Amino acid sequence: MKSLVILSGGQDSTTCLFWAIKQYGASNVSALGFDYGQRHRAELSYAKKICDTQNIPFETLTLPYLPQLGTNALTNPNIDVDTQKPDNAPPNTLVEGRNILFLTYAAIFAKNRDIRVLVTGVSESDFSGYPDCRDVYIKANNVSLNLGMDYPFIIETPLMWRNKAQVWQLADELGVLEIIKNETLTCYNGILGDGCQNCPACDLRNKGYDEYVRNKKNI
Repeated sequence: MKSLVILSGGQDSTTCLFWAIKQYGASNVSALGFDYGQRHRAELSYAKKICDTQNIPFETLTLPYLPQLGTNALTNPNIDVDTQKPDNAPPNTLVEGRNILFLTYAAIFAKNRDIRVLVTGVSESDFSGYPDCRDVYIKANNVSLNLGMDYPFIIETPLMWRNKAQVWQLADELGVLEIIKNETLTCYNGILGDGCQNCPACDLRNKGYDEYVRNKKNI
């Protein structure tokens, strides 16, 4: 069965790419990235590089109006990224509706290429208050896409119930731990690998890695 991975070039989506390759075979996998004016859009160049090494087709769609629809630190360079998540509120890196748009455009892209499976790296275990990363939303959107496009999509979320340490574990099980650690860009400030060490994305990623390494040593 053919699958389309929504690929940013970060830890989670790249782990999902290799999960899909194992699940469906490389010849049945393609990837789609989105340029929505994100401050760390360099991630897309790393996504393409990894796809090229795996002979996976990769295309990028531009969403030029997303920055105009809301105010957040990922699409407005004049807003500093919160170093800590505010109490009782999502962080200022929340891009409202981002995954809603990603899945909608990915579905249109996929249907026109006879692809049924959409793979996304969203997770409810570390969703940081982003409501469109929740399992209940993904399941509801799956139903909506199937009805609205009259097509039997399957949305796969391999990381939905995995915390960051467990995502690193999955990467290790897939044999790509070093690729994920050194060749992906998760940092909101656009620094490859271990990143800037200060932004929330780096904090989550690096704490998860340290936890995984500790757990592995204790086995």
